[in-house]
Amino acid sequence: MTHLRANITLDVLTARLGQSDNLPRHLGIELTHLEPLCLESRMQLQARHFAPNTYLHAGSVVTLADTTAGFATYAHLPEGAYSFTTIELKSNFLGTVRQGAITCRSWAQHLGRNTHVWDAEVFAEDSGKKIALFRCTQMILWPKSGEK
Repeated sequence: MTHLRANITLDVLTARLGQSDNLPRHLGIELTHLEPLCLESRMQLQARHFAPNTYLHAGSVVTLADTTAGFATYAHLPEGAYSFTTIELKSNFLGTVRQGAITCRSWAQHLGRNTHVWDAEVFAEDSGKKIALFRCTQMILWPKSGEK
């Protein structure tokens, strides 16, 4: 099983998140806690996170969960791997919120050489109400032979 890379800290991940004008940064996703096999995050809800029907947009929730699992994957890449990409994700929505913040906790189910599988749960920060369940599979990317 792959473990948390020695040079990866929450500060390193946060800096990586803020390196460009990407979707997670645009949505205001913050990484809040890192430990071996687990990463947590949060997102303060704003108008941009809602669908025209005034309910929390499913894409906002999925982006929070996928970003959390993705950064957790990055933090646990096997030695020599250079990156990863999501190859499958599934989500189940259990509820919604209309204000406040939502949080996500993602933890490893499988950390193999070629794939990682992560589960995540999304909650309303204030009430602890469970909003969604999420599972994703990440493909680990290795340099092609002859590349470093």
